[in-house]
Amino acid sequence: MNPMNHINSANSDILSKIPSPCFVLEESWLERNMNVFAKLQAEAPVKVLLALKGFALFHCFPLLKNTLKGASASSLWEAQLAAEEFGKEVYVYSPAYRDEDLSAILDNASHLTFNSLSQWERFRAVVESAPSRPSVGLRINPQYSPVKTDLYNPCQPSSRLGVMPESLGETLPEGIEGFLSHNLCESDSYAMEITLSKIEHYFGRFLPQIKWLNLGGGHLVTSKEYNIDHAIKVLKEFHQRHPHLHLILEPGSAIAWQTGFLLSTVRDLIPTPDVTHAMLDVSFTAHMPDCLEMPYRPSVRGERQLEDGEKGYRLGGASCLAGDFLGDYAFAQDLSIGDRIIFEDMMHYTMVKSTMFNGVVHPSIGIINKDGTFTLWREFSYQDYRSRMG
Repeated sequence: MNPMNHINSANSDILSKIPSPCFVLEESWLERNMNVFAKLQAEAPVKVLLALKGFALFHCFPLLKNTLKGASASSLWEAQLAAEEFGKEVYVYSPAYRDEDLSAILDNASHLTFNSLSQWERFRAVVESAPSRPSVGLRINPQYSPVKTDLYNPCQPSSRLGVMPESLGETLPEGIEGFLSHNLCESDSYAMEITLSKIEHYFGRFLPQIKWLNLGGGHLVTSKEYNIDHAIKVLKEFHQRHPHLHLILEPGSAIAWQTGFLLSTVRDLIPTPDVTHAMLDVSFTAHMPDCLEMPYRPSVRGERQLEDGEKGYRLGGASCLAGDFLGDYAFAQDLSIGDRIIFEDMMHYTMVKSTMFNGVVHPSIGIINKDGTFTLWREFSYQDYRSRMG
């Protein structure tokens, strides 16, 4: 048995010091992504926000604040975290605000977006009487999305998300200063270009009436395939047509895209006629839910192509859910109990969506620093699990 069989030998020393399971951020990769956003903001008339719904690891906010102009939040707790730890502008949007949350949200928000006209009308007096009144916006439905999975498509038929143009008449309600359009998911610059054309088509008559346009998340700017020069061109041309508008992006995945991994360990091997189940100390349903919801197959470090007729490894999660598995994988060497399995690109969304289902040990959180050292930021305990229940 060699616990490091499936890990690059150059990294084996540092990885051997990491507890299993563990979410591991790599500082140099996050800095690389910030350089991309620095270029975008330097060459296009746009400011970029951190969307906490996609990445809320506040330990690394000091690095992000050097480049990003603020943060976006989808709830009171996210708004509080953004205000406490990021300390710049805080853009807040919720599909439906709770009466008991709004006062505290107003204490933290620089911008507040409503999902419906009815919510704006209901809370308008409270917002306008706030000591530090935020700039108010409406979420709009541009009636276009390239997203194929309905779970992630906010523009599906009869969507509950965003106002349709026919609901607005010819003049925006008094007090509305901006629009939020969020219709993308890990999309390219050409989808952004289409989105802007749809906004002009359906909502063009309102653009002279607002001050800012937030194009939401789903812009996969840090992907190698993303055409950043095209994005800069599109944003520049739109701004030339509407020079009074402040343009905003709030990427979710792109901030932490390919900046870290989830480390796990093989705890058992169960052969069957068709596959061998490699039982891990992580759970897909609890720790990597998008793998089952999207669904998608994450890359595993050291995997190879499964050959025709070959019996592969089915990676089994640690919960009792029958469908808590992914397959099928093959490796250069046969797996052994104690081998470490590394799931690549597990920083964005994965961490914020994880749960403690089944009481499965929750992955720790740490960082590989630029100097090659590892810092453990957080370990979870039974008390963390217990305290969620009362």
